[in-house]
Amino acid sequence: MLETVDVGRECIDCYAASAGHDAVAQLAELAKPLRGMRLLHLNATPYGGGVAEILRSEVPLLRDLGLAADWKIITGDETFFRVTKAIHNALQGAVRPLTPQERETYLTYSTRNAKLLEEEYDIIVVHDPQPLALLELHGKGRTKWIWRCHIDTSDPNPEVWGFLRLYLAQYDAAVFTLGGFAPPELPTARIEIIPPAIDPESPKNMELDSNTVRRVLQWIGVEVDRPLVTQVSRFDPWKDPLGVIAAYNLVKHDVPDLQLALVGSMALDDPESWEIYHHIQSASKSDPNIHVFTNLTGVGNIEVNAFQRLSDVVIQKSIREGFGLVVSETLWKETPVVAGRTGGIPLQMQEGAGGFLVDSVEECAERVLWLLRNPEEGKALAAQGRKLVRERFLLTRLIADELRLYASVLGEPPQREQAVARVGLTGEARDPVCGMHVLPRKAITSEYESRVYHFCSSACAKLFKEDPSRFLRSTRDDA
Repeated sequence: MLETVDVGRECIDCYAASAGHDAVAQLAELAKPLRGMRLLHLNATPYGGGVAEILRSEVPLLRDLGLAADWKIITGDETFFRVTKAIHNALQGAVRPLTPQERETYLTYSTRNAKLLEEEYDIIVVHDPQPLALLELHGKGRTKWIWRCHIDTSDPNPEVWGFLRLYLAQYDAAVFTLGGFAPPELPTARIEIIPPAIDPESPKNMELDSNTVRRVLQWIGVEVDRPLVTQVSRFDPWKDPLGVIAAYNLVKHDVPDLQLALVGSMALDDPESWEIYHHIQSASKSDPNIHVFTNLTGVGNIEVNAFQRLSDVVIQKSIREGFGLVVSETLWKETPVVAGRTGGIPLQMQEGAGGFLVDSVEECAERVLWLLRNPEEGKALAAQGRKLVRERFLLTRLIADELRLYASVLGEPPQREQAVARVGLTGEARDPVCGMHVLPRKAITSEYESRVYHFCSSACAKLFKEDPSRFLRSTRDDA
């Protein structure tokens, strides 16, 4: 039997203060026809990444809403997870293909895990490529299967994608963070766009008073009265931690007492993170003002919360990114952000809300320096970012979107229109970039190949115009 992840108990009514009473009432309404539904979320690790964080918050709330929700993880050793990390990188465009032995390893462990999936469910949501093959190897039965891909698979390694896509044909739906992330020749008939979200009531995001923040960081060695910039992320080459160090080195010429904190997490399914950790240690060992922390050395959710609140600027200099939830986490705390212009990050910083998007080390350093010199303007940008996060990127919105999807794949009639912001599902009017539900009469429009597309913002319309074909993969059945 697959290992079940233990989660705590939560009450959806506790989210009224942060997300609003309307959002909570909407969830109760959407959950009514799904009470008693057996739901499984399946992924590869119970800690160390955004997927695990979302599930730890979401599963207790789904149970409180009346669903019989479980969270289980697949098993594997370091050899298997090195293969799945190679697959992850390949889906994001890395050129290295899988060797025949690596393919065999992936399928051997997938077969073992498929045999361990013993319980019956109405819906199984498979997260990312690690457990992708289980449907084919286990058998579908009467269960509805959904593949939830959290990474940017818009331009995957063709050979690796050709291997994986064979295992997607039986899925009832595939869900991506952005419309542009759907890979070419996706065999799944139904494609949905549902951005992830943060939990405003979790230890990482709940309110902390300034005295607690200062005490927490002072205790682990940060000098709280000196300027501080921080990057919070997995230790992953796509997050470009060495680029962050390079930008910091440029800024400290003008701000010599500047501190840099690199706060990383080690995940069960990511053995490559140790290699990146050692590279970071080597690049920073000669500078005592660079602090490197991990979840394995006692820096957890409360410490991350404190870093995101006390930092003068938070950097997220990703080269490739699925979504980058740390951006929304930071903006929720009204701290300005300098981030790479990639993946789902621009979606969280539309029209300049929250800070600045950058494309190079030099631009990153320039924007960080500006924010350090102009703290009031930075706080104003961050306040705009918090407003956008509250409207679009809180957990209540994500759960509402997923409840609507579950009802749809099970054949339940659609709920009446809701005033709370939500994505559009297949057959509804939706922005092809971010997936948000739009009213055509009020939306921004753009025409491409004699068809009119509707957008929630000028930022989404601009992204679409830059590369329309990339976003059309997710619109095959849209209204």
